[in-house]
Amino acid sequence: GVPTSASFRRWTEAALVTARHRKPAELSIRVVGAREGRALNRQYRGKDYATNVLSFPVELPRGVTSPLLGDLVICAPVVVREAREQGKPPRNHYAHLTVHGVLHLLGFDHQNERDAVRMEALETRILAELGIADPYSA
Repeated sequence: GVPTSASFRRWTEAALVTARHRKPAELSIRVVGAREGRALNRQYRGKDYATNVLSFPVELPRGVTSPLLGDLVICAPVVVREAREQGKPPRNHYAHLTVHGVLHLLGFDHQNERDAVRMEALETRILAELGIADPYSA
């Protein structure tokens, strides 16, 4: 049930274009199981559970330029469980989490209400362009 690399590329490109990222961009997306997702979330965020997506923006030394944005780790069992709980196709949830993760790599965040509203609106717009319903609607 994991989408194809072509699907991940399409979702990533949609996020980059809509977020107006005009430079060449490279990133990796790794789909993992619950055990690895939990270990990574514990190691990097101090949270002892598997989460849906982790974003690791590249940290380059000052003065070094690169098209590399960073890495995304998507936990397949969490995606499937959340999609079922939210009554949406898993493919749409994978798309949403890919877009969400790419926006994090570009520097978007949702730590405060203002930033969350901005990021969610952008996610909703990108997904609508892909033919996917608003993931934040009740």
